Amino acid sequence: MPRTSDPTRSVAIDLAIPCAKWRRALSDAETVATEAARAALKHSGKKFGAAELSLILSDDKTVHKLNAQWRGKDAPTNVLAFASDESPKGPAPTLLGDVILAYETVKREAKEQGKTLPDHFRHLVIHGVLHLLGYDHQADREAKKMESLETRILALMGVADPYRVRENIHG
Repeated sequence: MPRTSDPTRSVAIDLAIPCAKWRRALSDAETVATEAARAALKHSGKKFGAAELSLILSDDKTVHKLNAQWRGKDAPTNVLAFASDESPKGPAPTLLGDVILAYETVKREAKEQGKTLPDHFRHLVIHGVLHLLGYDHQADREAKKMESLETRILALMGVADPYRVRENIHG
């Protein structure tokens, strides 16, 4: 049987968990986050060589500050994605950017939407990584494309369609 190479092996994923609540609620938060990010990279349809991204599992207070500073929204949100606009110099990897999740908001949404915390967490990591890769949902056509891709990636991970009950994933 021919071997297929994993295009995500050349992507370094730096994970920081400054909010201890993530580890208490999800003992395998590191594994779940990394698997979801790699799935998004692998199935995104985008081509890239050596690259790097960071995942930060934070809290509402931190995300609230970032959301106010960078998006002009004075409230926490579930996930923020800051795509890098830096071009690599020489053999350095491409910096894709940062994905930051707010624990309290993600946990509350999962409960309100009748989802498990791990499944909602996977969805939001995938959502954030796709933003780093240029996907967006400002226009209806873009939103349908992005949601369809998220749903396919999640299905590959055994997660139900998060859009079967409409949700606003940006609070």
